[in-house]
Amino acid sequence: MAHSNGMARGRVPGVLSVDPADAASFSALPLDLEADELLDVVEGYIARGVSVESVFVDLLAPSARRLGQFWEEDECDFLDVTMGLWRIQEVMRQVAVRHPPLGTGGPGLRSALFSPVPGDDHSLGALMLEEIFARNGWQTEALINPKRKELLQIIADRPFDVVGLTVSCDCPNGLLADLISAMRSVSRTPGVQVLIGGRMVNANPAIVEEVGADGTATDARGALALAETLVSRSAFSSDPLA
Repeated sequence: MAHSNGMARGRVPGVLSVDPADAASFSALPLDLEADELLDVVEGYIARGVSVESVFVDLLAPSARRLGQFWEEDECDFLDVTMGLWRIQEVMRQVAVRHPPLGTGGPGLRSALFSPVPGDDHSLGALMLEEIFARNGWQTEALINPKRKELLQIIADRPFDVVGLTVSCDCPNGLLADLISAMRSVSRTPGVQVLIGGRMVNANPAIVEEVGADGTATDARGALALAETLVSRSAFSSDPLA
């Protein structure tokens, strides 16, 4: 699911945002509706002028978090939550295919790789980050359930300005710090920016400094803003004429 190129569509992209009340009403629907029915609801928002980015960040992401809360509070069983999350991911995939980012990628664009921490099989966060960055002009790639060796090999083989890790499971700080250190040591990009996020990090933002990451954000939109700031700052500091 890499977005190195985008295809222009005939339709005008939406500019509206999802209303918080609508997001609250939508949050539990993935438990009750099948993926195609859920997609119809989402396409209704897009038809009314809501941007795809807002659908991802303000509608689907909060719904996924809400399902996680249902599980933690014993309001739903594991199978219900798993199916609900699968439906959200399927809807996001279908929307991405139907409404690809406008514009054309090319050399010189900023690049980013997103992945769950190896051993964490929750890929929705990484896929959502990949979509939001791609829609804002980045060359992007997302991994699903990678092995540690695979993740490090990709970082060693190809240059990325940003690597984002999602941490949904309980990952010991020592293991996460060791992974980030290994990523930096093999990276083809000097000064690569490493972002971490997800349930574990949101619950304890101090983890960022403890494991040697460069920052975190509570959602994909915030991660994009932070990444652009960090990469610009890094490019400026490395410019001998700056």
